[in-house]
Amino acid sequence: MASATATAKPDRDRGGGEEDPRAPRPSLFRWLPGSRLGRLIIALNVLGLAILIAGALVLNELRQGLVDARIDSLTTQGELMAAIIDQAFTVGEPTPAMDANDASLTLQMLANPKTQRARLFDAQGRPIADSELVADRVEQRVLPPAARRGEARLPLSLKPRPKTAVAAEARAALRAEVAKALRGQHVAGLRRSENGDRVVSVSIPIQRVQAVLGVLTLEANDVDEIIARERMALIPFILIAVAVSLSSSLLLTRLIAQPVRRLARAADRVRLAGARAISLPDLARRDDELGDLTRSLEDMTQALSERMDAIESFAADVAHEIKNPLTSLRSAVETLDLVTDPTARERLLRILKNDVQRLDRLVTDISNASRLDAELSRDNPKPVDLERLVADIVGLYQATAKPGDVAVRFARPVGLEATTVMGREGSLGQVFRNLIDNARSFSPPGGEVVVAVQRGAGRVIATVSDAGPGIPPENLETIFERFYTSRPKGAAFGGNSGLGLSIARQIVEAHGGTLRAQNRVVDGQVIGAVFLLVLPEAKA
Repeated sequence: MASATATAKPDRDRGGGEEDPRAPRPSLFRWLPGSRLGRLIIALNVLGLAILIAGALVLNELRQGLVDARIDSLTTQGELMAAIIDQAFTVGEPTPAMDANDASLTLQMLANPKTQRARLFDAQGRPIADSELVADRVEQRVLPPAARRGEARLPLSLKPRPKTAVAAEARAALRAEVAKALRGQHVAGLRRSENGDRVVSVSIPIQRVQAVLGVLTLEANDVDEIIARERMALIPFILIAVAVSLSSSLLLTRLIAQPVRRLARAADRVRLAGARAISLPDLARRDDELGDLTRSLEDMTQALSERMDAIESFAADVAHEIKNPLTSLRSAVETLDLVTDPTARERLLRILKNDVQRLDRLVTDISNASRLDAELSRDNPKPVDLERLVADIVGLYQATAKPGDVAVRFARPVGLEATTVMGREGSLGQVFRNLIDNARSFSPPGGEVVVAVQRGAGRVIATVSDAGPGIPPENLETIFERFYTSRPKGAAFGGNSGLGLSIARQIVEAHGGTLRAQNRVVDGQVIGAVFLLVLPEAKA
């Protein structure tokens, strides 16, 4: 008996203007390549990176602009101061020289901001003036808070910090910069000071005509402060980028992880609770990979449910069909020992023989029907010459015919071109054997079954005709159902299992063709039945 378990498949065709819950929503990012979910992932992740990159680019531009502006400012100041020193304190003819004392005094009088340091070097690169030394500036450090009574006091050293490799490298860099300026070059750029800070430095030669009399070096030590401010300005961009990334991660979790978890739980319900189908309409309407997956799972479980119903129905039909000959066999066997009349015993033995043949035919056809799907999926379609296949099958029937058997003839048209189809030769041969056997079983003694093949409009058409009583109009489709049998008067009992035509149609439909039945009518009289098989012609 077929299962009455209702599937959870949602209705696809809804009337009355009702919105289909599986209809996909329009996408917001259709201008990006890929599917909706892929576009959303790309947009959200790129957004956070774009914010961070834009902030970094803006601040890098700003930092470089500030450095360039400071170099221009120092260069202007340095050129002015160098011009004053050159005009006022250069003596000697024809070999000019700079008056170091007067130049040093002038450097003291020139205004110099606290964030800048001015140095003056003679023609040999020796320092002769330093604005920090002139202004009597000292290094300031914040002392730790006073220790409370009873606490250990930290040792306080007023000795200068020892010279380090950083200070040595800074002095070497300064000497190299002064050496370049002594060759008449204007030098500007970033370098490290003796305490490790980065400074913007400009070195300008003081020269009379071609003679370099000294070098004026100006340094601005607020570069680290500028960079620190830039880093502080970058923090909001970083926080925004982190917030966007976290939000996108949470959103993607909601859009991907949670639906996948729901699908997994629905699959577990199907596996553990015996449900027949997965039903998640809110996910099925999504226009992305998860929507495709949900719809595929729903269709898959629906197909499995239908297959399970078919298997249950098939098993019930098989049990019913096998029970009839078994009942007859049991009755005949129980009666056989009680019958002493030879004629009656012979009749009972014929019944036993017929029932055994019927069971054998039934079991064979059931076995063929149960293996049909596996055989069709296992064999790959190949070009099959249908005319040659039919000729071989008809020839086999003719070679094994016995006196009194219904004849089988192949009506080969003259000049018929190649009739090639894509299919499985064994399965197609089974179709023609089933149709021929069915036609022979309904043909009268001395009758003939005619098989024909022809081409037309990209199709190959085959017909199997008999001279039997025909088929009632209401049964033209019913005969293709499983275990349906309609025997003509006088036909041998058990000669048909009712599966041959069902198997034939299933094979033909698996090949993309059709199989139908109709009656042969002449002058209003039914003179037999004809089965029409249509298959698509193989492309060259």
